Amino acid sequence: MTSFASGADLKDALRRHDYIADDEFATVVYLATALDRPLLLEGPAGVGKTELAKTLAAASGRKLVRLQCYEGLDDSRALYEWDYAKQLLHVQMLRDRIGELLAGHENIAEASKFLAQQDFGLYSETFLSVRPLLEAVLSPEPVVLLVDEVDRTEESMEALLLEVLAEGQVTIPEVGTFTARSAPWVILTSNDTRELSPALKRRCLHYHVDYPTPEREREIVTARVPDVHPGTAGQIVDLSRTLREFPLRKSPSVSEVIDAARAAAVMNHDADREDSLGPMRDVLLCTLLKYTGDVELAKSRLDGIPEPEPVATTAGPAERITVASRPANTTTAVFRGRGGGGRETASGTGRRW
Repeated sequence: MTSFASGADLKDALRRHDYIADDEFATVVYLATALDRPLLLEGPAGVGKTELAKTLAAASGRKLVRLQCYEGLDDSRALYEWDYAKQLLHVQMLRDRIGELLAGHENIAEASKFLAQQDFGLYSETFLSVRPLLEAVLSPEPVVLLVDEVDRTEESMEALLLEVLAEGQVTIPEVGTFTARSAPWVILTSNDTRELSPALKRRCLHYHVDYPTPEREREIVTARVPDVHPGTAGQIVDLSRTLREFPLRKSPSVSEVIDAARAAAVMNHDADREDSLGPMRDVLLCTLLKYTGDVELAKSRLDGIPEPEPVATTAGPAERITVASRPANTTTAVFRGRGGGGRETASGTGRRW
């Protein structure tokens, strides 16, 4: 296992695995490992939060244990559940022996009392099906525990995490408390879809991961896609940063910029021969954007197509029909993006705006 002497040491280790972190971020991650404190990373999707945990595990030689959070996640999927099939097999193997032991009892009441006093070992570590949280606690070797997208769970699941985060232990009512056999490095990620509880945040170091600077994003792209022309990488990064200024449903993430660079490398785009991405731009939009409305809005704005003025209605030239002002039984169409020139037709009226 590898430990780190400083933030600079950790930054260099991450860089050797093509993860480019700035000095401040590397120092915060180093402090989390040195203090054995969970690290909560919040920020937009696709900016490298999950990738940090993967790279940290690779750089340190630790196993990565991942708990992918989702709505409805409960303790049987996060902590443990009993292996009932294994328990049943164990009982069947003991059946003959149990019959011999019960032969000396005269009635059912005595036999039942005798069985109640016996420990058949059904509720022990042997019959546990471990899930990620318990796996990290029971592991004899240090691990990196990734609790990914913790904001997708309910607050009740946050409460379940507190014992692991604060005490490094898991309590199983039928067995007892398992204390961590090694100190896991815990990384929690959140895409800010909801506010996390103060109790959870209090137990963690916190860092907000945002989109990188243009210079660092180019460095990330060229490190992850060494086959892409440096000039092309710069053009793709510039394009993505322009797109992030548009009112899109989903802005391009760093991972999607890397996908666009890979696509450009496959198409052998050479920035020395072209001043811009040219016709390939529209193809790359399919890797950078995930919604049809976003693609159409981006194309119109990038091409400088004027956005149409809203059409006045019978309610008055200064008023504009909105979803909120429409009757409840009208059909709602999908907007193509704010100010993107989309149209809607009100159900049964034939009116367009």
